[in-house]
Amino acid sequence: MRPLTRIALAMTLFTGAFNAQASNVLVVLSDSDHLDLKDNKVFATGFYLNELMQPVKLLLDAGHSVTFATPTGKAPTLDPSSNDKMYFNNDVAALQEHKALLEKLRITAPGQSPVISLSRVEQIGYEHFDAVYVPGGHAPMQDLLHSAALGKLLNNFHANNKTTALVCHGPIALLSTLNDPTTFTRQLETGSQTTAAGWAYAGYKFTVISNQEEELAKGLLNGGAMKFYPQTALEKAGGIFSSNTAPWTSHVVTDRELITGQNPGSALEVGKVILERLKPLNLPKS
Repeated sequence: MRPLTRIALAMTLFTGAFNAQASNVLVVLSDSDHLDLKDNKVFATGFYLNELMQPVKLLLDAGHSVTFATPTGKAPTLDPSSNDKMYFNNDVAALQEHKALLEKLRITAPGQSPVISLSRVEQIGYEHFDAVYVPGGHAPMQDLLHSAALGKLLNNFHANNKTTALVCHGPIALLSTLNDPTTFTRQLETGSQTTAAGWAYAGYKFTVISNQEEELAKGLLNGGAMKFYPQTALEKAGGIFSSNTAPWTSHVVTDRELITGQNPGSALEVGKVILERLKPLNLPKS
C-alpha cells in the first residue's frame, strides 16, 4: 500500500459518520512486540485487545474519527494472552465482535496497516486532534516511556488542556514528558535516587496497574521479573496514585485533562469518559 494511501486511510476510513461536529481522536500504541526483563530475559507482548478495541468501538459507533499511530509507524502487535473472553466479562460474542473490528481495521497487518508515525502526526498538526488515548499491554514500558516524539505530543496536549487518556500499563507513557526519561528509568532499575525534572503531570492524581496487581500477574512473565513497576515509577515522578479496593476491578481517575484507568477491566469505562469529554455530534435524524 502506498504511503499516501495509508495516510488517507488513517485520517478518513474510520469515521463512523461524516459530520463536521465529529471529533478526531488519536490512539497511540507501542511499536514493540516484547518487553526486556531483568537478567536479560525477554517477554513477548504487545497491546491488549480489549484495552484498544473497547474504547475504539465506542468512539467509532458514536461517529468520531480515529487515527492510529506508533512511534515509527510500525504495525503494533496484539498480545495473544489478551485474546480471551475474560476481558469481555466472559461474553464470547463481545470478544468476537471486537476481534472482527480489529481485523477490519487491519491495524496489526504489516504492509496494510493504516498506522502512521508520530512524526507524521506532528506534520498533520496536533491541533487536528481533540483527544489522545494510549492503551496498555506491557509493550508501552519498552518504548513509549522514552519516546521524545510522544513526549512532545503529550506536552502540547497538556499545555492546551486536551483530553489525554491512558489505561493499565499505558500511563507509563506519561514519563515521556520528563526532561530525561531515560536517565530516570535507569535510576529506577538500579534503585538509585531518582531525578524527575520537568514532568508535566507532577501533582496529578492518577491510576495505573498497581504493584499488587503486578505481583498477582507476574506468572505471565514465565519466571521473569520486570525491571520496575509503573505505579512506583509514576509515584516517584511526582504523581499521586489512587487504587481500587479489590484487585482487577474497574477504577478510573480523572484529574484536569488526564484520564487514567487502572487495569484491563477499566478500559470500557475510560472509553465512556473520553466520549463524555468530546463535543456532541449533530447527526442527521433517521
